[in-house]
Amino acid sequence: MAPLRFASEKNYDHLIKLLLIGDSGVGKSSLLLRFSDSYFTTSYITTLGIDYKNRAIELDGKKIMLQVWDTAGQERFRTITTAYYRGAMGILLVYDVTDESSFNNITNWIRSIEQHSSDNIVNKILVGNKVDMDESKRAVPFSKGQALANKYGIKFFETSAKTNLNVDEAFFSIARDIKQRLPDSKKTPSRIRINKHNNATAARGSQKSECCG
Repeated sequence: MAPLRFASEKNYDHLIKLLLIGDSGVGKSSLLLRFSDSYFTTSYITTLGIDYKNRAIELDGKKIMLQVWDTAGQERFRTITTAYYRGAMGILLVYDVTDESSFNNITNWIRSIEQHSSDNIVNKILVGNKVDMDESKRAVPFSKGQALANKYGIKFFETSAKTNLNVDEAFFSIARDIKQRLPDSKKTPSRIRINKHNNATAARGSQKSECCG
């Protein structure tokens, strides 16, 4: 599905902030690149800290701007990335189906969300990525992923950033669930300032760091 282009950056009904979290190497950046730019590459640089991309979509006749934040999975960046839980409207918990440890750590990521999120209403989905890999390399069966999602009462998708399997479906699903709990009236989101590297800077007013409105 080709990304939409709105006439202007303000020409949308809702701004929805999503967060990709999970262990390093599970393919969060690849999922974001596939979703935002319809592109996949095997050459990538590990995310340092946090980055984001926007994509405009249409849901049920409403124009939605998705602001998707990609977080670093390494332990040394946890202090930085957990700050971005505040204000997140939806979180995609990503693991690698060929890496059982990344799946086992999902419980820790959920615990981190509960500890650092400032909003009790945060939509979450579970994403098992890299299903394009040879089946002999699979370490986490579909049934195990579904069982974990059922335990936390969230939706579950298996995806492949490489083949584009279920990538749009996962993002559209969580966006639709969030939209259903938003008021119909359009609200203008507060602005953020970004530097030339496309990363969030300190918000104006107080010196607290914010990532979006």
